[in-house]
Amino acid sequence: MSKVRTRVAIATGDPAGIGPEVSLKAALDPAVQAICQPIVVGDARVIERHAKVAKVPATLRRIDDLKDTSVPAGALAVLDVPMPDISDFEFGQNGAAFGRGSLAAAARAIAAAVAGDVDAVVAAPQNETSIAAAGIEFDGYPSFVARETGTDRNDVFLMLCFGATRIVHCTLHVGVAEAVRLITRERVNRVIGAADAALRRLGIARPKIYVSGLNPHAGEGGLFGREEIEIISPAIADAARRGIDVAGPFGADTMFHKKDCDAFVVMLHDQGHITAKLLAQNATAGLAIGTPILFSSVAHGSAFDIAGKGVANPTAMIEAIKRLCAVPVAAAAA
Repeated sequence: MSKVRTRVAIATGDPAGIGPEVSLKAALDPAVQAICQPIVVGDARVIERHAKVAKVPATLRRIDDLKDTSVPAGALAVLDVPMPDISDFEFGQNGAAFGRGSLAAAARAIAAAVAGDVDAVVAAPQNETSIAAAGIEFDGYPSFVARETGTDRNDVFLMLCFGATRIVHCTLHVGVAEAVRLITRERVNRVIGAADAALRRLGIARPKIYVSGLNPHAGEGGLFGREEIEIISPAIADAARRGIDVAGPFGADTMFHKKDCDAFVVMLHDQGHITAKLLAQNATAGLAIGTPILFSSVAHGSAFDIAGKGVANPTAMIEAIKRLCAVPVAAAAA
């Protein structure tokens, strides 16, 4: 498909949260407008309501087909994904309809990327309580993208990005006991390989990767656990034999001081997310790696406490879009 500008689908996330607001603000940001054609994806009535109450100055043009070329100059295209029974709702509330709506918008945007109608997808924050109320199995966007693209969920991981820092998670939204069970030699080997492939896709010819341990002080030679000796170190050796430049395991409390690497691999959700949210509050983007499409999301939540007030900060959405637009379209198809 021939395109003059990169097309980015922005899935608006939970309708009752700040997702539609930050999606609109990001799509209208001059830096975003300069590098891509943003298309907001979600229920058009919800998006219009957010624009009105948040006083976002936007001329919206509702479309039902991405091949619609009738969007006038200065207007923002809204790919309509209608939700039933949303004409009267309060901001900041949970509900099954909102859970279904947020994932319906994300699924429509992902389908557009698979079809080649857009070059990348950025998703606003969803709310897992509302998704659970809808009876939908969901443990984060990476596994959802895997399901929607027909990719093995075991091959898809989350990379948090801010500035020049990238953090890849071996496990994500599961209980700690379950996460420990999931940390196997095979899985650690896969996450290292996925990180290496993603970094090369981002234009880094010879990536350097550091891997954390699971236990305090990376196990302290077996004093605090043997996962580093029996699982993580052998997986690192496996990856090194495949030609990947990888080192570790390092204590997760000190590893991030290292400056000479392109990505850090951590074992648990909090090992990476606490670091990212402390160092880059409201400016962290999440990249689902190991999938056939370019997909990013923001690391912050749906912020029910400020939904509909017009004060939500779109910085993380803007940074996610800019990061994806820096990837050549040809690389996205690789």
